[in-house]
Amino acid sequence: MGILIRLVITAVSLWISTLLVSGITVETDSVPKKIGTLLAVAVIFGIVNAVLRPIIKVVGCGLYVLTLGLIALVVNGLLFLLTSWIADQLDLPFHVDGFWSAVLGALIVGVVSWLLNMLVPDGDD
Repeated sequence: MGILIRLVITAVSLWISTLLVSGITVETDSVPKKIGTLLAVAVIFGIVNAVLRPIIKVVGCGLYVLTLGLIALVVNGLLFLLTSWIADQLDLPFHVDGFWSAVLGALIVGVVSWLLNMLVPDGDD
């Protein structure tokens, strides 16, 4: 159940990023298709982050220390662009136009997800 809640939170965060960043779009008019697309992209984003983020952190540990963690913004943006590319390969109507849109979108997704996760109780409370 927790995984489904996190999936919905990520999808809502992606939706908010499409509203706030002009370079991030979901190009469908149908609300059910938009919801399905956002859920599918949330799954892709979760898999990309789960698989690649630990590898990147280990390999780029020195850069994280050297830049005081600011390289994480670049890494998040690149992972967001990768998610957009994978969604495009799967014919999902989710697009990120450019690096800066990706960085800003990933930052918004991260902050909104964090806020929503703070509001949703987990099993430990």
